[in-house]
Amino acid sequence: QVQLVESGGGLVQAGGSLRLSCVVSGSAFSCTGFGWYRQAPGKGRELVARITSGGGITNYSDAVKGRFTISRDNVKNTVYLQMNSMQPEDTAVYYCNGFPVAFASWGQGTQVTVSS
Repeated sequence: QVQLVESGGGLVQAGGSLRLSCVVSGSAFSCTGFGWYRQAPGKGRELVARITSGGGITNYSDAVKGRFTISRDNVKNTVYLQMNSMQPEDTAVYYCNGFPVAFASWGQGTQVTVSS
C-alpha cells in the first residue's frame, strides 16, 4: 500500500518561502509521475504543480507559475515543492499524490499559512 507523508508547512509572511517534502513508500516511485495539490478553506482540491517520472518535464498552474518549483529525488523517493514569493492566497493544506493517476489514499497533508 502506498504511503504519502508530507511535511515542511508552517506560517510565513507574504513574500517569504517554504520548501515542502513528500516521502513516498510502497510504490514504484521512479516510474510514477507526481503532483502537488492544495485545498484552501471552503474550496476544492486543485493541482498546482506536476512532474514526470524522470523529472524532465514540469508544469504549473497559472496561480503559482514563476514562484513555485517542483522537483524530485528518485534515490530518496521524495518529491519537493519550493515555494517563493508566497502570497496570502497560497494559504491551504498541501498534498502530494500521483499524476496523472492519483493513488486511492492521500496523506495527511501539510498546512501552509501565509500572513499579509
